[in-house]
Amino acid sequence: MGLNSSSRGPLASALLLCFCMLFLGVHGGSRRLYIVYLGDVKHGHPDDVIASHHDLLSNVLGSMEDSMASMIHNYKHGFSGFAAMLTEDQAKQLADFPDVISVQPSRRLKVATTRSWDFLDLNYQMPNDLLNKGRYGEDVIIGVVDTGIWPESRSFSDEGYGPVPSRWRGKCQVGQGWDRNNCSRKIIGARFYTGGKDEEELKKSDYLSPRDAHSHGTHTASTAAGSVVEGASFHGLAAGVARGGAPHARIAVYKIAWRTASGGTTGNDAALLAAMDDAIHDGVDILSLSLQLVENSFGALHMVQKGITVVYAAGNDGPSPQTLGNTSPWVITVAASKIDRSFPTVITLGNKQQIVGQSLYYQGKNSSRSIFRSLVDGGQCTADDLNGTVVKGKIVLCATPNSPTEEGPRAVLREAFQNVREGGGSGLIFVQYTTDILEEFVSMPCVLVDIDTGKKIRKYINAGSSPVAKIEPARSITGKDILAPKVASFSSRGPSPDYADIIKPDIAAPGANILAAMGDSYRLASGTSMATPHVTGIIALLKALHPSWSPAALKSAIVTTASVTDEHGMPILAEGLPRKIADPFDYGGGHINPNRAADPGLIYDIDPNDYNHFFSCTVTKTSASCNETYVPGYFLNLPSISVPNLRYPVSVSRTVTNVGEVDAVYHVAIESPAGVKIEVEPSVLVFNAANKVHTFLVKISPLWRLQGDYTFGSITWYNGEKTVRIPIAARIIIHDFFADVA
Repeated sequence: MGLNSSSRGPLASALLLCFCMLFLGVHGGSRRLYIVYLGDVKHGHPDDVIASHHDLLSNVLGSMEDSMASMIHNYKHGFSGFAAMLTEDQAKQLADFPDVISVQPSRRLKVATTRSWDFLDLNYQMPNDLLNKGRYGEDVIIGVVDTGIWPESRSFSDEGYGPVPSRWRGKCQVGQGWDRNNCSRKIIGARFYTGGKDEEELKKSDYLSPRDAHSHGTHTASTAAGSVVEGASFHGLAAGVARGGAPHARIAVYKIAWRTASGGTTGNDAALLAAMDDAIHDGVDILSLSLQLVENSFGALHMVQKGITVVYAAGNDGPSPQTLGNTSPWVITVAASKIDRSFPTVITLGNKQQIVGQSLYYQGKNSSRSIFRSLVDGGQCTADDLNGTVVKGKIVLCATPNSPTEEGPRAVLREAFQNVREGGGSGLIFVQYTTDILEEFVSMPCVLVDIDTGKKIRKYINAGSSPVAKIEPARSITGKDILAPKVASFSSRGPSPDYADIIKPDIAAPGANILAAMGDSYRLASGTSMATPHVTGIIALLKALHPSWSPAALKSAIVTTASVTDEHGMPILAEGLPRKIADPFDYGGGHINPNRAADPGLIYDIDPNDYNHFFSCTVTKTSASCNETYVPGYFLNLPSISVPNLRYPVSVSRTVTNVGEVDAVYHVAIESPAGVKIEVEPSVLVFNAANKVHTFLVKISPLWRLQGDYTFGSITWYNGEKTVRIPIAARIIIHDFFADVA
């Protein structure tokens, strides 16, 4: 056993079931506070628990007196453990006792969703960050359109909340497993919509009410606006303090998606429109949609024209291009990124070689300690590959196909896991190229390794007559040693299949292995569904700070201040085949930077009625005022420019409004896409009390005649350290409707 380097404070640390083998420069003679976790309470009376703690500690320290002097805290109610001042050597000795599950150094408790909000630099210890400036989203009303909510979760406690805002006009719709008492000062409204589906059929696998049987809606709602919950973890992994991005915001639930008998979800456009219609009436400020449903352009447009910001998931069909959904220019479309947290899992081979993969494997209450088991090569672990291979009780090495399948490694992994489990296998090592497919498999450990590592394991299997391996439980590691952020491989990519003349997605946010509420517990989940509520929470904070800003202004603030480099100043990467430097079709303006968005300097605002003039009536069907003739979207005052048919020079204008210091001078910096020349006039914008708004002209010209592909650049306005950046995409063409592939 080793020591965990990812502790986050006494309570969070004690809940970890596994620990890191890295030592943080603490040497044998110096003492520091360690957390010793012993699992469930094994004694009936608290005094007996304390006595057992001292007995254990005195075995290492030499006397009961030393134990009494060293002990700082006893944990004796929800779990058994203690905090004590120890040297590193003493901590190592304790870790070797059979009853000890983990020993970790204690660190200062940080109030953030175990990692993602910390990663975004939103925490209570920073008085000048957006979280504090935005008053934690106090009284902002977030509408969550999803699978419902589990109101008993600690994430939805309304302790300390004031009255429901007087402007709220919604309702608490009662139903199966839901009465008026399930609404509160936190969950201020709840509705459900069957969309015409048979109610008796829905009741067979779901609640005919706002109650969440699927847990998806609970996860997303708690990510956006969950109250502060200490000691959250997934069986000790990702332990910390869970909360939403806007922890004081109010939640309104709109259940439109229903759990099916197979565990999936079903919903329809009719239910979505009904929810949007009610949300307008009810008085929500932001609508968060983490569901991949048929895009409803005019429903969202009506909301935006009423001043409601709509945040949508981009979809999980990446890394293939043109897989985006929810790409209307009036909504915020969110891509998913990976944060600086990993779950390394040590595999020890019979020759004592240790290999590190990743998994969500943990040892449950009834699990035996990690032991060596026979190791066998199962090929791709198809039914045919395993036919005649004895896998019962063995750890099986499975490989993804050399040629990637249409579904990617995820579908292959699930099939391999099922085949190994049905054969009685005790563990699975899955060889795959770089992806983001960590999944919870509770019946046996499933460790993901890369192709090079897989070759080493296979070489060991082929060299020995009785190969064996041992899999340790995963541990949590965070920090700058992990390359982050990166665009997750599953995140859908642009260009938009519907509106090629606007850049989508708009922004990227954490969406891989996010810990949030599911039912009464906390689970890890991945998807643009998880990224969407991160943006929703940040928009809620911005709305509290700037209540008069329009949805377009709020979107501009996050897009123009986004990061395009990681924590080390390197270009952000996008996972895929192969991994590459991310571009605007991966992450839009970049990775969200909440604190910079609080003070963006300049904003690109749009009168929401202007959308009617840029998209034909056959698309929006909004009113008689829309144009019958299609006008390219790049003429909209969006915080981006995309010209998919650049044959001749194109000139577009953009208008910026100064929302920073009254007297300010901005200079332009141009990064032209390859093969394209960008000119901006004027190149200097001078703002003062009389001139708060300026318009500039952007001329985009092809440098050659070529049936090409998209290239990317940017226009950035600088005022000292303040930068306002918009992405540019351009594709040079010669012939319309002409494929550019050989």
